[in-house]
Amino acid sequence: MQKNVSAMTSEVDEENYAAGRCLLGNWVEERATALLDRTGPRSCVHKYGHTGILTMDLTAQVQGISTFKATFNSPKSLGVRQKGSRAERLENDLIKRISDQIHAEMNAEPPAPELCSVTKADYKVEGFKSVRAPLTTDHDYTAEQAITFWSDNYQKIQGVTAVKTKDHPFKRNATFSTPIGEQLDQLDDTVLYP
Repeated sequence: MQKNVSAMTSEVDEENYAAGRCLLGNWVEERATALLDRTGPRSCVHKYGHTGILTMDLTAQVQGISTFKATFNSPKSLGVRQKGSRAERLENDLIKRISDQIHAEMNAEPPAPELCSVTKADYKVEGFKSVRAPLTTDHDYTAEQAITFWSDNYQKIQGVTAVKTKDHPFKRNATFSTPIGEQLDQLDDTVLYP
C-alpha cells in the first residue's frame, strides 16, 4: 500500500514540476540536465544529485585538498635562524626609519590657509582713506520728518488720504470714516495742501 502511495506522489511531483518550469535564473542548468532528470524519480534526483556529470569514474573518491592548496604551498621554515639578532634589529630599525620618513612625506600637514574676507579683498584697498563729508546744516532726527521717496512725492501718489500738514504727511488720518457733515465743518477751519 505504501509503495503505491509513494509512486503516486512521485508522479504527482513530476506533473507539478513539468520540464518547462524551473527557478528563475536556473534555466541553463535545467536544460543541460533535462535528459538526466528522466533516469529516475525526481525526488531521488533532488536528494542524491546526478551521477556522472563531474567524472566518468563512478568509484572515484573525493580528494581532501583544493586546487588552491595543491598549487600554492606555504613556505616551510628550516627551523634554524637565517640572520643574526643584531642584523635583524638593524634591518627592523632601518625599515621603521624609512616608513616614518615616507609617512611624513605622504601625510604632510597642509599649509595654513590665508584668510581673506570679501571686505578685506575688495573694499579695503591699501592707501585709501575714508573722509566724511562735512554737515551743511544741523538736523534733529527726533523732531524732523525723514526724507524718503514717498515723502517727496506724496502729491503724485493715488489713494493717499488728504494731507493736513506738510511736515508730517503720513500721520494718522480719519477723514475716510468721518461723516461728511463733520468733515465739511473741519474743511472751513483748516487749510489743505495739495
